[in-house]
Amino acid sequence: MKCPGQDSRYWKPGAIFEATCPKCGNEVEFFKDDTTRICKKCGHRFLNPELDFGCASYCKYAEQCIGNLPPELIAQKEDLLKDRVAIEMKRCFKQDFRRIGHATRVARYAEQIGKAEQGNLAVILTAAYLLDIDIDRTQRNHSQVSAATQMEGGPVGARDILTKLGAGKALIEEVCEIIAHHHHRTGEESLNSRILSDADLIATIEEKKKQNKGNGEIRADMLENSFLTESGRTLSKKLFSQ
Repeated sequence: MKCPGQDSRYWKPGAIFEATCPKCGNEVEFFKDDTTRICKKCGHRFLNPELDFGCASYCKYAEQCIGNLPPELIAQKEDLLKDRVAIEMKRCFKQDFRRIGHATRVARYAEQIGKAEQGNLAVILTAAYLLDIDIDRTQRNHSQVSAATQMEGGPVGARDILTKLGAGKALIEEVCEIIAHHHHRTGEESLNSRILSDADLIATIEEKKKQNKGNGEIRADMLENSFLTESGRTLSKKLFSQ
């Protein structure tokens, strides 16, 4: 059974229309529920410009509803996932604006570094928002939060949220791996993990400077040696060098 948006019984005038091929300008006929069509003139396959990908971008049943998703939609699905993860993060933290602010800052810096380093932004930003999602539960179960307790409990809440949102298995596993080992460096971290580590460090330094009302010098050797990516190091120097 299709959702009403794609079920032809609910279609209105305009459900069958023509779209211009972006390659050659030829008019191509589309039905409302076509995900893609091939231009008969030049052979270019392109996405249906009128298809509402809103729910399909995150619904785990989208493949059954509208067929196999094209690569362009898969990319859009992961891109929109981070926005839904951000909403879930805020729901979990409720009135804890300090942690919401930290997660938001980590995500902001992770996006800047991730773009420069050409990392996977879907993974990086999802992990940024969920990095501390289980910290309250971990603190209740342990006397202190450490690398070991982070490895044990850190990914539980993240996995629950991502599973509920219908994220892909590979993305879930990578995000949980990054969160679990965030405070346990091995020297073999993935690029996405290094990017997130640098973003978290920049956000932490920024917060400490604000707490000290701008007082306290950030040592040059710290900015040089504490970061795992060149883009993270460059951004930190831009933000904190005296």
